[in-house]
Amino acid sequence: MSKGRARTTAAGKLSGERMHEVIRKPVITEKATLAGEHNQVTFQVSLDATKPEIRTAVETLFKVKVKAVNTLRQQGKTKRFRGRPGQRSDYKKAMVTLEEGHSIDVTTGI
Repeated sequence: MSKGRARTTAAGKLSGERMHEVIRKPVITEKATLAGEHNQVTFQVSLDATKPEIRTAVETLFKVKVKAVNTLRQQGKTKRFRGRPGQRSDYKKAMVTLEEGHSIDVTTGI
């Protein structure tokens, strides 16, 4: 799972280290930007992250209320690099829907 580190503290909440491990980076594509009009933000997350962990991490790090979390696992493509076949890494995306009145500006850091 998570390499022997504790995922949660004694109180049952995510540790600060795990929160930063769960949320890798925002996804800034045309499709993700259009979803922003519907109060959604897309993040690349850890492959072993669960929906409750993602919800807690986003609410704590960005001080917003999350309405829903949808996830998908993207399989890495097989591509050629200098004539040799290679494999891109698999990754997981989370589309986070925020409550009305809340927003996240992904262009600024945490």
